[in-house]
Amino acid sequence: MGNLGPTELIIIAVVIILLFGAKKLPDMARSLGKSAKIFKAETKGLRDSSDDDAPAAQQPVQQPIQQLPPAQPQVQQQPQVAPPIEQTSQNKATNN
Repeated sequence: MGNLGPTELIIIAVVIILLFGAKKLPDMARSLGKSAKIFKAETKGLRDSSDDDAPAAQQPVQQPIQQLPPAQPQVQQQPQVAPPIEQTSQNKATNN
């Protein structure tokens, strides 16, 4: 199942041409080539930077311990205010 013969490859090519059109295929191939070139440059850059960092990685570096923020933010509590006292009819009569 993993082996594709020339007949299968031709059929796949024809289907791709029918789906995407002959005009778009060169543009797609060009953009694919640019992407591969950028990918290779980035991986080479990562390898070069890791080679440069290798001597520095051998010597332990003391880094200051950083204080982490609390897991839950602290909410400032507002003072509790008692509800106003309602005057009853008896209190109104004594106040008059």
